[in-house]
Amino acid sequence: MLDRVKLKLHFDPQRLQNDLHQLQQEAWIAHFVTQNYMGEWSVIPLRGPASATHPVMMIYSDPACTHFSNTPFIAACDYFQSVLDAFRCPLMAARLMKLTAGSYIKEHTDHDLAVENGLARLHIPIVTNEKVDFRLNKQRVVLNPGECWYLRLSDPHSVLNAGHSDRVHLVLDVQVNDWLLEQMN
Repeated sequence: MLDRVKLKLHFDPQRLQNDLHQLQQEAWIAHFVTQNYMGEWSVIPLRGPASATHPVMMIYSDPACTHFSNTPFIAACDYFQSVLDAFRCPLMAARLMKLTAGSYIKEHTDHDLAVENGLARLHIPIVTNEKVDFRLNKQRVVLNPGECWYLRLSDPHSVLNAGHSDRVHLVLDVQVNDWLLEQMN
């Protein structure tokens, strides 16, 4: 299996940005693994473990969790809900992830996030700029608004936002099934 695949799915960048605008006034939550980044990397949870009551716990795709549900943040975002509904595989967590201009996510690995392990992380860029440098296995991956990408993040990866604007992705953790594998071919 390749370490990166652009899926057949594509979403309307303007509608993604419109829903993002609905949440801009919400308090973004600083990513809790502070040793992995410099600058500002923050999250708004849209879906997470059903039993989670604190936003930080809503972010985590606990592999032991058997029931995930939408958070209150998605209620005002009809298009984000439509995007989630487009996936015909079991959804775990979904969140908006913002890397502010000038920030850097250090090279790291996210254990078990590989199709081969039954779990996949998908990225749907909403806002980006040409100076965002996403590296996977030391090779650049260019992710454009509205595209949907599988990235094998159990491999080493890093992100530098050297631009003057924030980068925001809708990030989904899903369980692999035949439908997802078909989207990747």
